[in-house]
Amino acid sequence: MGIEQSNVLEVRNLHVEVNSINGSTTLVQDINFELKRGRVLGLVGESGCGKTVTSMSILQLLDRKTSNVEGSIVLQGRKLNGLDEKEMRKVRGKDIAFIMQNPMNAFTPVFTIGHQFIETIRSHTQWNKKQAAELAIEALHHVNLPNPARILKNYPFQLSGGMLQRVMIAIAACLHPAVIIADEPTTALDVNNQKRVLHHLDKVRSEYGSAILLISHDLGVISEMADDVAVMQNGRIVEKADVFQLFDKPQHEYTKKLLNARSILHLDETIIHLA
Repeated sequence: MGIEQSNVLEVRNLHVEVNSINGSTTLVQDINFELKRGRVLGLVGESGCGKTVTSMSILQLLDRKTSNVEGSIVLQGRKLNGLDEKEMRKVRGKDIAFIMQNPMNAFTPVFTIGHQFIETIRSHTQWNKKQAAELAIEALHHVNLPNPARILKNYPFQLSGGMLQRVMIAIAACLHPAVIIADEPTTALDVNNQKRVLHHLDKVRSEYGSAILLISHDLGVISEMADDVAVMQNGRIVEKADVFQLFDKPQHEYTKKLLNARSILHLDETIIHLA
């Protein structure tokens, strides 16, 4: 009973089909996993295996006219399947946050960063504009963005892809949601800022108990961040294990191939410290 209660997200028998003029195509099938409070589940697999479709299904972001989602998706005891868009908007951002792979798609180009950040906070809280702005500035500090007050006045096109990625991570984490779905959150970042962002996500997890679904093809990020790992191939989960077991003793042939395909970088013993 205690184990079930600690699950903040439960996905059971998830099956997604998309309909077209040529008929229906299955994108993912028989997906089962759970996220526990304060834990990180890494979801890995090659491009096109169904990782992002799985996350979009959880968030109810797939086109309802062309896709069919079956199974059960339960967030903190509340079933998300079948909720109308108005109810889902209340859930997204507050109870479950999304860090998407392409930050350019996350922002409306005609509004400033500040307008979008502050309105997101105010839509889920009772705070006034000044309080929301103070939280936004603090959140931007946490992801190592210089001069946050100025960034809030900028439009999305005035920031680089890496800066937008960090803004999106700040928005996702600032309200301490029960679940954060991070789809390749460090792809657009250099190594230094990648480390800072991962540290910030880990801090949100440890301090506020947020569970994180970390989707990544970067096995280095997964090994550093995840507690448990699920491996996807052709729309199915083929192996689940804790991170140490999966990396040390993989069972499935596909998992072994993924691990063997990792790039190995040989470093000299001399370490250069940058000021």
